[in-house]
Amino acid sequence: MAWNEPGGGDNKDPWGNRGDQGPPDLDEAIRKLQSQLSGIFGGKNNQSGGSGGASLSGGAIGLILFGVLAVYAFSGIYQVDQQERGVVFRFGEAMDALQGPGLHWNPTFIDDVELVNVTQVRSHSHQSLMLTEDEHIVDVSLTVQWVVDNARDYLVNVRNPEVSLDHATESALRHVVGSSSMDEVITDGREAIAAEVQTRLQQYLSNYGTGIFVRKVNIDRSAPPAQVADAFNDVQKAKEDRQRFINQATAYQQQVVPEARGRAQRQIEEANAYRDQVIAKATGEANRFEKLLTEYQRAEKVTRDRLYIDALESVLSKSSKVMVDVDGGNT
Repeated sequence: MAWNEPGGGDNKDPWGNRGDQGPPDLDEAIRKLQSQLSGIFGGKNNQSGGSGGASLSGGAIGLILFGVLAVYAFSGIYQVDQQERGVVFRFGEAMDALQGPGLHWNPTFIDDVELVNVTQVRSHSHQSLMLTEDEHIVDVSLTVQWVVDNARDYLVNVRNPEVSLDHATESALRHVVGSSSMDEVITDGREAIAAEVQTRLQQYLSNYGTGIFVRKVNIDRSAPPAQVADAFNDVQKAKEDRQRFINQATAYQQQVVPEARGRAQRQIEEANAYRDQVIAKATGEANRFEKLLTEYQRAEKVTRDRLYIDALESVLSKSSKVMVDVDGGNT
């Protein structure tokens, strides 16, 4: 038998044994709850009309409200370091103004502040196989050094800035390597390629509004894939041998050609000197014969004898032995 059915007097009513009077009074239940709370917070009971009641004093309520406000006020205080900037989100919307270094306060549950380090230089490494302009495959690895240039854009404009940085690096590197030859990528053109990749990468990131500034792009390694490394090394050795032979031939040319030109010039000078000598000698002989002709015409016999004597003197002076035939002698 249920407790509230007639004749169920043996069963006690959990609401105060009211018999068949129905459910308990709601006001009485509230008064009991106030009484219990008054005992917890130190209030006093006021009996009125045969029913118990409890209420908090005005000072206690004020103290509680002051404590709640103090906790709320202190919970909104935060500090921004020198290398950081704070981005304020008010009801989820990012504010344009950034919080600089120092102590700041924002209302809790209304503003949410995220701190971003804007001076830390971060590194992103990337490695990929690229196809060059002359249709060769090269393995390029580089390191991108970057900082946060705009904290608000870094947090708001893109979902994952580092993933966007990786995709932009891949795109910029493929564009630059695809426009260069293999020799430029793996030899003396690496610095120029790194500078061009940095310029193009910064342009992509600015267009995306990532708030990232690229400090430096360094190409750590650029080489053919490991699968063809041996063949590539053979080709490089052949190119080095070719260049060495060209240098040797050039050095030999630079040595032989001046010597040949010097010998040719010397022969030309000797020929010119011999020509001048012969012409001068012939001219002198002609002048001498002209003078002798004049003397010969004046005194033929004297001149003839003189010429004969000069001729004998010239011939005999060059002989070590002279034989003289005398009439009647037996030499």
